[in-house]
Amino acid sequence: MKRIFLILITLLAIACESIEEKHNVIVVDKNGNGDYTTLSEAFLDLPNNPDKWTTIKVKPGIYREKLVLDVFKNKVKIIGEKPENTIIVWNDHTGKVVKGDTINTFTSYTFSIRSNDVILKNITIQNDAGQVGQAVACETRGDRILFDNCRFIGDQDTFFTGAERGRLYLKNCYIEGTTDYIFGPSIALFDDCLIHSKRNSYITAASTQERSKFGYVFRNCKFTVSSDVTKLYLGRPWRSFAQTVFINCELPAVIVPEGWHNWRSPEREKTTYYAEYHSSGEGANPDARVAWSHQLTDEEVARYTIKNIFAAKTGIEPFKEDWNPECLLDNK
Repeated sequence: MKRIFLILITLLAIACESIEEKHNVIVVDKNGNGDYTTLSEAFLDLPNNPDKWTTIKVKPGIYREKLVLDVFKNKVKIIGEKPENTIIVWNDHTGKVVKGDTINTFTSYTFSIRSNDVILKNITIQNDAGQVGQAVACETRGDRILFDNCRFIGDQDTFFTGAERGRLYLKNCYIEGTTDYIFGPSIALFDDCLIHSKRNSYITAASTQERSKFGYVFRNCKFTVSSDVTKLYLGRPWRSFAQTVFINCELPAVIVPEGWHNWRSPEREKTTYYAEYHSSGEGANPDARVAWSHQLTDEEVARYTIKNIFAAKTGIEPFKEDWNPECLLDNK
């Protein structure tokens, strides 16, 4: 058995290394000591539908840009030095008029990731418009997107997981906002993340597709609040089949006892799936949660593995392949 295990580990390592064997490296430095001074320029020069990966090393600095990583710009790694000093920021928000067009939620992003196979590490993505309405920091519309040690900073609608057929993995990330600041239809696993609420409101607003086996899964995450927050819900359903699950998460005292809200639609109580497993902290109150939520058993929580969550058959239609983002975490 031990020999079989070692063989499997070796095969996994080889699979990860094969990505690194074929890749280009470019440097973005706003001070002029790289290949490009802006990420916009670097993105334009990326090949379409590439066979090999491109690594973009981003030197420290504040990059005030509104960015789109186009649908054909696949297999891209964007690596900063550390999130505290490598910052992408813009300030669009709903109601703002730009060149005659009025910004809405879905055009308010600072960074829109529309391609597949994207890795971001040690980067902050921020919308600094303030509390003026919906103002997305990061939106994702592709599949197989990994965020490692990244920060997402904004207020309302900070992080939009916009792909109906998209899988996201966030590891050791920080997300802050006010209302519905983690929202959308994608399958997303948040591992060991810090989630910070800045206003009395709702943390999540999933719009999971009806046939998706998973929606949002928060695992081993810590939830914190600003000093003036007194009333906070874990989530409400943006669409009827919203799924959000908290596993081994630490919750602050200001979480309302009922935990979840139906968005003034009792019908959604029949179709949403909200669940917890071994919540801790002063906000853990399983006996007081709404009757239409769930407290998972040991047997039920066992299905929430990376292998299952990101399997090809978890979406509304089968994905092209299974995905193992853990394989990518150790790559530089």
